[in-house]
Amino acid sequence: MYAFEYTQPNTLADAASMLASSGGRPLAGGQSLIAAMKLRLSQPGTLVDLSGIADLKGIRKDGERLVIGAMSRHAEIASSATVRTVMPALAEVAEGIGDRQVRTMGTLGGSLANNDPAADWPAAVLACNATIRTNRRALAAADFFKGMFETALGPDEIITAVEFPVVERAAYAKFPNPASRFALVGVFVARTSNGDVRVAVTGAAPSVFRAMAIERALSQSFTPVAAKGVVIDPDGLNSDLHGSAEYRAHLVSVMASRAVAAMN
Repeated sequence: MYAFEYTQPNTLADAASMLASSGGRPLAGGQSLIAAMKLRLSQPGTLVDLSGIADLKGIRKDGERLVIGAMSRHAEIASSATVRTVMPALAEVAEGIGDRQVRTMGTLGGSLANNDPAADWPAAVLACNATIRTNRRALAAADFFKGMFETALGPDEIITAVEFPVVERAAYAKFPNPASRFALVGVFVARTSNGDVRVAVTGAAPSVFRAMAIERALSQSFTPVAAKGVVIDPDGLNSDLHGSAEYRAHLVSVMASRAVAAMN
């Protein structure tokens, strides 16, 4: 690990100022960044720890939206009575992330800012058409994710909260890597009260994406059979030692089918 300076501001304004002046990196749960630093794959000169900023925490229902603070830990989301009542699928997502240590330290905002190709939260955020709020603006999920480990965030921009529109039904199904518990393929299916269906896929490609063909099939027949019957084009999907692009394409339909089955 390279040498670095560590700061822990108490306000969002101070954190933004420190990031702007130092060119450093924000530290949320540290589950990805600290590991990269230990391997000398990342060399931030300054770490700005966001854990002391109260404005970045908290979970609440605000009208027809569920608002989750960026520094909410996965374990907090998984155990939240509000989340389990309003949108239980989000609690299921949080509960399936990593191991107990990762869930205790990792945060929603940190996961989204990192945008790992196999992370679980991007699928939930995109499928629910959530809004990512920062200290500067509000970003639609479709505009936030740009590519592998790439987002629309500026260098000193900080995620403050995520607003999830309350959907009628939702579920997440993933085929996890047995070691890391990251998604080899994960599919989040959301259905609104007016029948609109959104399906988002993680793990299969360099970045999260919507499975439009499955959305169309489910709009016609919201059944596991309809989802499983869609043939996904493997072109552009990930292929590695864990699974070929063709295997991942197959898993997309299978995981979508399982998510729909969990909702019925």
